[in-house]
Amino acid sequence: MLRSIPRIFYKGYESLLTQEVQNADVPRHIAIIMDGNRRYARKLGQMTSFGHSKGADITEKVMEWSCELGIEYLTIYAFSTENFNRSNDEKEKLFDLIRVKFNEIVVDERTHERRMRVHAIGDIEKLPDSLRDSIKNVELATSVYDKFNLNVAIAYGGRQEIVQAVREIANKVKTGELEPEDINEDTISSHLYPSGKTALPDVDLIIRTGGDERVSNFLPWQANGSECAAYFCAPFWPEFRKIDFLRSIRTYQARMKERRMHMTTRAAHFLKVLGKAEIEEVRQHSKTHN
Repeated sequence: MLRSIPRIFYKGYESLLTQEVQNADVPRHIAIIMDGNRRYARKLGQMTSFGHSKGADITEKVMEWSCELGIEYLTIYAFSTENFNRSNDEKEKLFDLIRVKFNEIVVDERTHERRMRVHAIGDIEKLPDSLRDSIKNVELATSVYDKFNLNVAIAYGGRQEIVQAVREIANKVKTGELEPEDINEDTISSHLYPSGKTALPDVDLIIRTGGDERVSNFLPWQANGSECAAYFCAPFWPEFRKIDFLRSIRTYQARMKERRMHMTTRAAHFLKVLGKAEIEEVRQHSKTHN
């Protein structure tokens, strides 16, 4: 419905949503499954690369919106392990697009103004040499920053991530570097991507565009363990708007409000039950001594 209304009303609604979102806590870590680039291109009768290019433009806007709202971590699903099954032509063009975007981030003044740190997470060794070089370059160029963290999941699979973490931990146990009884959740988290670097914090909100309501093997450890909020929306990724982004955050805030209310209700009930128990104990004590 909002797609057909005059722009002035859209901007007014966007402003209202922004005010509402800023009046409550925003998620620390947002993860996005950017689905629908290819379907968007087909809808317009264009080549697949057109959809990926338009999708990359939206990714830049989401980075900007995240910084405006004070989001600390943004993790985007750029290329999954399953995507290696696509045609060589599509993969080559997509890898080249990602390489170009990484190179642009290095020289973009906004990167340094935002103090944005970039990490690529996934099985990087499976990527072309030119793209791996760009990843090393952008990670090195932004390594001193820590205000906003952009994580690009590329050649990524959630189960694969956990498997490689288990292998690393098992090897440390084998060499005596780690004792089995010392293994806990923090141990596993510290061995997930980005390998050898600071572990990603739990995901607070996961967004998926394109109409599908599934998480597609994306950050299973970081998302499922924290019971994060989920927001599924119909627009293809190149059609994703700021109001969609704001609505997703409002969904997170509503979930947090419900959780706090539930915890408050449980605490009140517990105190009520505890109070009754204490009163009954006093009564029994009085009867015993009378």
